[in-house]
Amino acid sequence: MASWLIYAAALFWGTVLAFLFKVKWIKSRKQRMLDKIPGPDYHFLFGNSFQFLRSKEEMFIYGYNATKHLRPNNIPRLWFGSSARVPCLASPAVETLLSSTKWLDKSEDYDFLHKWLGTGLLTSTGAKWQSRRKLLTPTFHFKILDDFLTVFNEQGDILTNILKEQANTAKHFDIYPFVARCTLDIICETAMGKSVNAQKNTDSEYMKAVRGMGDVMSHRSLTPWLRFKWVYRLSKYYNEEKRWLGILHGFANQVIRERQAEFKSFGPKKQEKSEDSEFYGKKRRLAFLDMLLEMAEENKLTNDDIREEVDTFMFEGHDTTAAGLAWVLYNIGRFPEVEEKLYEEIRSVLGDEPREITAGDIKNLKYLECVIKESFRLFPPVPFFGRQIKEDAEICGYKIPAGVTSMVLAYTLHRDSKYFPDPEKFDPERFFPENTVNRHPYAYVPFSAGPRNCIGQKFAMMEEKVLTAKIVQKYKIHSLHKQEEIPLLAEFVLRPMNGMWLKLENRKSH
Repeated sequence: MASWLIYAAALFWGTVLAFLFKVKWIKSRKQRMLDKIPGPDYHFLFGNSFQFLRSKEEMFIYGYNATKHLRPNNIPRLWFGSSARVPCLASPAVETLLSSTKWLDKSEDYDFLHKWLGTGLLTSTGAKWQSRRKLLTPTFHFKILDDFLTVFNEQGDILTNILKEQANTAKHFDIYPFVARCTLDIICETAMGKSVNAQKNTDSEYMKAVRGMGDVMSHRSLTPWLRFKWVYRLSKYYNEEKRWLGILHGFANQVIRERQAEFKSFGPKKQEKSEDSEFYGKKRRLAFLDMLLEMAEENKLTNDDIREEVDTFMFEGHDTTAAGLAWVLYNIGRFPEVEEKLYEEIRSVLGDEPREITAGDIKNLKYLECVIKESFRLFPPVPFFGRQIKEDAEICGYKIPAGVTSMVLAYTLHRDSKYFPDPEKFDPERFFPENTVNRHPYAYVPFSAGPRNCIGQKFAMMEEKVLTAKIVQKYKIHSLHKQEEIPLLAEFVLRPMNGMWLKLENRKSH
């Protein structure tokens, strides 16, 4: 017993001393350069950590209030222990960071995703990212995306029918889990060609694993001491992570094996792989996975590579889209005049009766696009993202030393009154073509920007449009809470902490 205590004490104090040495050594190397950048006062050891150590309810809004006052500097300086952060708060700084081909590596915050996603398109760096991006870009060609409209329509119809039960109660309810299950079904079908029926089977193990893994990663990213691997391994989240990863990777591997068997039987000829092709007498839809399997046939991808990208599609295409749709519906429900104008556009394009929405319809729903864009301005589904500065750099006249993380805070950036007057006002007309002419190209970046922008943004916008149009066509929306009454939770996506409470009212024509 005594020897165990001695060992534990030695381990503890050894870790403390190593941490202190690291803080002192790294800071002495960077501090002279970074102290020339304006920023709040900081503790010599812990930096600004304690200023940001808040409850979940307070953390995001505190961070926003703390950074918005620093915007005139374009970039402030923050310290978290030995780790320095330089957020980009204004468009010129964001352009310098995101347009550069030197700073393509994601920040260390993305390291928590590696066990799930490996080093797929989202998390890979350097030559691997460049080759993978070049390889995958054709899979998001507009013709391929148009083929996915059938899935968007089918799952959208299931969603609106399920919501009928809620509309009949005339009570407010949390719509977030409903849209999350819908977007999960969509990404499973389009990415893997596999239906998990999450909308109808709300006890789906895969759905639980997706949500559970998201919670684990969020806890770890927001809890300073869980960033230490040895501390994390002693926490309950480590075992939870292993459990969820077993389900996620097991499911993906099984689907890949099944699809590979079909692929070999069905044949890799491109002209055969269409939505109308049949396999054993059953219509066989093209999925992203089929395109990855074709690349594997050409020895461009291994099985591990395929799973990385399938898991990446699942991660990026589920929660972000669900959060975006929830915020769009919330904003529509806050402003009856916006909803009425939107409904009239939907009626003029789609008619009075529900039908399949086509690619041509999507192009004609112009006001709907403005509504979605304005929602993403106020509530960007991905509220911040980072780049690792690998060599000394200069942003807006300030020298940035290598080893610093530079962050884009989209939530703050999108509230710059220089480009968005009265920034807290919800105004879709900001995105009318004539109102965007003189706007800085990096003032609005809900899908990031530059060479490492979101490869799936067209897919996401098409999905958001179809689902929103189907819901608004069938129901009137009433939001329960004012904007200031909704505590925000910023994990990897920006979501309402306590759900999105809306009331739906059946339209008379339906």
